[in-house]
Order: sequence, then C-alpha cells, then structure tokens
Amino acid sequence: MKYELFKGRPETDEDRLDKEIACYDFLDSLGMEYERIDHEEANTMEACQEIDEVLGAVICKNLFLTNRQHTAYYLLLMPDDKVFKTKEITKQIGSARLSFASGDEMERLIGCTPGSSSILGLMFDKENEVQLVVDQDVLKGEYLGCHPCINTSSLRLRTADVFGRMIKALHHDMMVVELHGE
Repeated sequence: MKYELFKGRPETDEDRLDKEIACYDFLDSLGMEYERIDHEEANTMEACQEIDEVLGAVICKNLFLTNRQHTAYYLLLMPDDKVFKTKEITKQIGSARLSFASGDEMERLIGCTPGSSSILGLMFDKENEVQLVVDQDVLKGEYLGCHPCINTSSLRLRTADVFGRMIKALHHDMMVVELHGE
C-alpha cells in the first residue's frame, strides 16, 4: 500500500475521535512540527513496519504494564526489534512481577485502547499514575513514530522535542532503562 505523508493535523476534524483531535491540539499548542500518515487500523508491529518506513522514524513498542497488585503502571517505549523480557526491566525500575495491564486500565489511565497506546496518552494521566519508561535506544533516533491515541493514524515527531518540551508539558518524568531484548 502507498501511504501519503502530511504535514501537521488533518484539514478537518470530521470522522476523527476527540482523543485524536486532543493530540493534535496539544502538539500545536507546543508549536511542535509533526508529520502524519492516515491508514487502516494498525495494531500489530508488522502492520506498523511499512508505515514507519514511510515515516522514517524509530519504530517503538508501547507496552502498558502493571505490577501484580495493579497499583503501579508503566508505559514502556522500546524499539520494535527487541524482545520484551520482564526480568530485564524489573530490577531497573524497582517493580517485580510485571504484566500487561488490562485494556480497561489503559483506557482509564491514558485514553488509549490496546494497539493504540502512545506517549501522547500521558496527557490524559492528570494524576501521574503512569510512569514513563524508555529504553535508551529509543532516544538515539532523530525521529519517533507514535499514534495520536488511535491506531488509524501515525505521527513522526522529533525525538528531541518529544523528550524535551513535550515531556515537560505532560508533567511526567522519564525513567531510562537499558534493554537487550535477546
């Protein structure tokens, strides 16, 4: 499939979800430049690979995790070519027995459904219940690809903007980890 890269937000809000429009409003309020591709639902890494090739951005897995008691939540950003292993991360973040949080928890805390989790969802986490965890390799790319909280569009953002002014505006701290994923 051939994808078209657009600069900035869609020309119209028609047929767009409120949470998607909120993402564009947020990015525009920060004066951040971004490119966008609209596409069919992409909720697997395989579906995202062709899209991300057009975006020219670091392909990220966005994993929404919780501890066994469901009292601590984490949004882990890691390169798609690494395999997620809980034992690799638990010591680094000081939380044992991590598992995937439920779709209901994800939607309640970051406004995303499974397959559309995104760093932009942290704007809906007003109580800072979710800890952002980023693999160090994500920080190395010039661009970062993410969904605007819906998996029928993908964005390309400058990595420096995301982990600079955007994180500051989201009022979330970032924990950097080193994952080998082997």
